[in-house]
Amino acid sequence: MKPKFSGHDTFPLRYGWLYKAVNLLINNSKNAKSSDDFVRDAIVSLGVGKNMVNAIRYWAEMTDVISSSLVNSRSQLAVTDLGSFLFKEDASYGNADPYLEKTGSIWLLHYRLNSSTDLLTSYRYFFNYCNFQSFEKPKLVDEIMSSTISLTNMEAGKKSTVKKDVDCFLHTYSKKTRQSKAVDEDHFASPLSELGLITEVSGGFCVSEFTERPSLPTEIFAYALCRFVGNETAESGVNTIDFDSLLSKPCSPGRIFRLSEQGLSNKLDDLASISNGKVSWTDSLGLRQIMVDPFLKKYPAQFLDDFYGDGYVY
Repeated sequence: MKPKFSGHDTFPLRYGWLYKAVNLLINNSKNAKSSDDFVRDAIVSLGVGKNMVNAIRYWAEMTDVISSSLVNSRSQLAVTDLGSFLFKEDASYGNADPYLEKTGSIWLLHYRLNSSTDLLTSYRYFFNYCNFQSFEKPKLVDEIMSSTISLTNMEAGKKSTVKKDVDCFLHTYSKKTRQSKAVDEDHFASPLSELGLITEVSGGFCVSEFTERPSLPTEIFAYALCRFVGNETAESGVNTIDFDSLLSKPCSPGRIFRLSEQGLSNKLDDLASISNGKVSWTDSLGLRQIMVDPFLKKYPAQFLDDFYGDGYVY
């Protein structure tokens, strides 16, 4: 991992940004273009400034709906399978959920945003390594500053930069307890704030519990579980994993979805039911093991087909 605590220009993710980024790349000639072309086209098509365009690109890349690669020493952008699946405009086929009307789609984006091990950000640190269930912003900033070296073998950089990244992360995820009913710009929140993962109570004091997550669809949980098991067992080839790894290892569903032990148990029970036993688990003599059918481990997107229906799968 490399530390990355900038790139969003302090703009939280907003509704519509991922849809716009995907279709801007698709509709303006080829489904691949340089970063400079993307910025120029976005300024013209979307009518926003360069800083906001940079933020749109940042969130689109970090959620893995567009990808960046070096071609002849230039950054080249392209729409990913996930981006096409959720957002691509195509009258003959359609898109799964372009306006993020399903809460499951937001959970899916949250998972993809935080399951990458390439770059360490404040939100990836929080959802994969942090055990805080209540905290103040300065405490989280200090925690990230001190932990970055051990996780990446690199310095975090300036504390002011990390602080801005934490601020952006919290604006993206947290819901504030509101005293006023007036509608302002903050009323049009980031879609990720709808998940209720973080609540900012007052004065920068935040709460984020490990709990049961009833709004998390079993199919989205199953998709994350099968991807995690596939990655963890890539070398061994086994089709089992222990409960504690699923609960607390970095990039695990338990970590990223902030599930309690009871919450994970309940999701596993539900998953065993909807998968007809193809994903099952045992709790015998203190040994808790999860078994995953090899096909589902290899093709976790089958659960997205189950969730969205109508043959949507990638």
